[in-house]
Amino acid sequence: MNEYESNMLKAGVLAKQVRAFGKSLIVVGASYNSIILQIKSKILELGAVAAFPPQIAINDVAAHYLPAPNQDVIFDETMVVSLDIGVCVDGAIGDCAVSVDLTADNKYKTLIEASQKALEAAQSILKVGLPIGEIGRVIEETIQSYGFEPVRNLSGHGVGKYEIHTKPGIPNYDTGSKKTLEPGMTFAIEPFATSGSGMIHEVGEAHIFSFSTKRAVRSPTAKILLKKIATFQNLPFDTHDLVDAKTPYAKVKFGLRELIQSGIIAAHPPLVEVDNGIVTQAENTVMIDSDGIVHITTQ
Repeated sequence: MNEYESNMLKAGVLAKQVRAFGKSLIVVGASYNSIILQIKSKILELGAVAAFPPQIAINDVAAHYLPAPNQDVIFDETMVVSLDIGVCVDGAIGDCAVSVDLTADNKYKTLIEASQKALEAAQSILKVGLPIGEIGRVIEETIQSYGFEPVRNLSGHGVGKYEIHTKPGIPNYDTGSKKTLEPGMTFAIEPFATSGSGMIHEVGEAHIFSFSTKRAVRSPTAKILLKKIATFQNLPFDTHDLVDAKTPYAKVKFGLRELIQSGIIAAHPPLVEVDNGIVTQAENTVMIDSDGIVHITTQ
């Protein structure tokens, strides 16, 4: 096993640990921003870095939601929430997610089970030579057997060295893709189940960003932000990561606007189900090593 494969296993173990820690914090009355801060601190405590900002999606939001630094969300008994975390060890990434039902009557228990069982069914068929479309077929059939729909315009994804989203895409429905799983592939399987029709769209203000290209900037604030952004080694970052005593939120917003308009960074607004259907998520990272052995690194 080479160094990268060894680090993939390490990152997976840590990501699993952080997912369990984060899940334990998600209770009625808890603060969203407090949980995110605790998760970030836990990752650093373990000697790793966040592969992307920890995210907690609520109800009809599937991904990319984060309150502004001057706002917060307090969890209550009307919510189902999905925690998505990534851990990076020397470039290798463990990416995993879990959903939690906070309702008093476990209203969303079956919806959570649909996404989790879809993940387990997909994992059970993994082998070298498997067409990727078969993973999507199994996910789709499992979720539909519970009376729900997969989110079709969200998918699992390859993970690379300091790359959270790369090829291959791992669909949540049967695309008919004949591309096969091969030794050396590292990817995340990420079923989303919904009570809606199964499509998402962007809604609201972005607080999660990724670096796109290097260009000159004019304002001193944008220059300060670029220095901070460089420390994330091309991994995604969030508004909270940029705020400090010298660059308060108002200045950060100004600088981000320039960086977005210049095409230096890309903004990722919240992804919401088009029918406002409730969404649940389950996710694990997979490595097929150079010998063709399948490892579920975050399980």
